[in-house]
Amino acid sequence: MSTPAVEVGTELPEQVYRITRADLVRYAGASGDFNPIHWNDRTATAVGLPGVIAHGMYTMALAARAVTAWTGDPAAVVEQHVRFGRPVAVPDDDEGAEVTVRGKVGALLDDGRARVDLTVTSGGEKVLSLARAIVRLA
Repeated sequence: MSTPAVEVGTELPEQVYRITRADLVRYAGASGDFNPIHWNDRTATAVGLPGVIAHGMYTMALAARAVTAWTGDPAAVVEQHVRFGRPVAVPDDDEGAEVTVRGKVGALLDDGRARVDLTVTSGGEKVLSLARAIVRLA
């Protein structure tokens, strides 16, 4: 692991990710999730969404990416939990949307593991709630 001593309260570096419509197309192809709410504004607004939204699992993956950037080892994440709170609206422009991930070690667990509590926001709104990851430190 690339981090020095870890204790309760240790903060992860903030990570900011930009999501564009092109990212949604790539994710749809990789995941097989071609639901039109992720690419068609008419469909998204017809079902009450603000417009095209990012895949929830893509947003969850960005949260995991922030944790793996901190650990330096993708295999260190042994569990991840989230509740999808709000959708990430992705405008049809070159800017897209930003997702910000912050984290803090909330508990040291048995067997060299730690619980990392995550705050994931977009546009100032929390988009994932009860977000956490269990990581293997050693």
